[in-house]
Amino acid sequence: MPTPDPGPRGTDRWQHVARAAGLLDADGTVRPTIFAEMSALAARTGALNLGQGFPDVDGPASVARAAADAIAAGANQYPPGPGIPALREAIAAHQERRYGLCPDPDSEVLVTAGATEALAATVLALAGPGDEVLTLEPFYDAYAAVIAMAGATHTTAPLRATPDGFRLDAQALAAAFTDRTRLVLLNTPHNPTGAVLTREELAVVADLATRHDALVVTDEVYEHLVLDADRAHVPIATLPGMAERTLTVSSAGKTFSFTGWKIGWVSGPAALVDAVRTVKQFLTYVSGAPFQPAVAFALQDEGVAAWVEGLVASLAHRRDLLCEGLTAAGFTVARPQGTYFVLADAAPLGFDDGARFCRELPALAGVVGVPVGAFTHTGSAADDALRSWVRFTFVKREEVLVEAVARLQALRR
Repeated sequence: MPTPDPGPRGTDRWQHVARAAGLLDADGTVRPTIFAEMSALAARTGALNLGQGFPDVDGPASVARAAADAIAAGANQYPPGPGIPALREAIAAHQERRYGLCPDPDSEVLVTAGATEALAATVLALAGPGDEVLTLEPFYDAYAAVIAMAGATHTTAPLRATPDGFRLDAQALAAAFTDRTRLVLLNTPHNPTGAVLTREELAVVADLATRHDALVVTDEVYEHLVLDADRAHVPIATLPGMAERTLTVSSAGKTFSFTGWKIGWVSGPAALVDAVRTVKQFLTYVSGAPFQPAVAFALQDEGVAAWVEGLVASLAHRRDLLCEGLTAAGFTVARPQGTYFVLADAAPLGFDDGARFCRELPALAGVVGVPVGAFTHTGSAADDALRSWVRFTFVKREEVLVEAVARLQALRR
């Protein structure tokens, strides 16, 4: 795994971040992200875009009306820096109702511009040069960039493909911890693999974090999108001794299918939230004034809760549709337990390079995916193991997925 250079300064700093995000060519040119490249390819070729994970239908009409009502009522200027009280109270009530966690809405909850800002502010606040931030691999691509911005070193432990989907490798995780591990940046349900970590797997993380005196930052944006009845989302903060060393991040975008609203939050011990707030106030300062009361409504309304249950059932059906279609087309598929995504191995189709396969897939079958290499460190064990794998999203209308599955059958011919 590459080690970041220790101290880029001045104009070299942006190159350091771009390199960490895998966007810097050998000649110093910053290329577009693979997501932008694949979306442009879909638009240019007319291929169905199963690369980017955002819904193609909106969330509950009642929540949209709540936002419109807030605009009409004048919620159009800066909201309070930590977020409006009604939203912070709704977040705290949600944590208690769902998980038995009881954050103080005044000192232990902070509203952010989506989960990405919450994660960025947290890493910038709590890690720096000389520190290591440990993530599972593959990892959401923004993690590498923000760790580089903080000047910390990004270390990883691989998730392994198994007949039960992707699972934690406890031995590799233990080997990845060092005395410099400052933060464990955990993601469950996990993007891109769709793994929902079990209580037993989380206990391994908790034990190692405690023994190494590391803080845990847990990205739980897909917390409500667990697709199997025999699985459950378990916040690591609910494990013994973990509440005092865990910051929990989530957002409204995935749960309510309003990804463009960018309303997220972080909750946890007051001293840690205070540190995050100190950084966050110099990033966006505040955001989403009329969306905050709408999300407060969404977190508490029984009708919206029923809508989310329907979304989960629909996503489970669409997941199965896509997984079965990918298998029929010749892929090896790791069935996800949650999120919007499924990973499929193109090696049985004769492709050992996922990036090359994705660039050729629109011509081969009229579909776009994203190579899993976009979520790994070049040359790492996970990168080698997943070189031929591709991420597809199933958070599209059923008729789009039916057509995509039909097109993918061309790969067998």
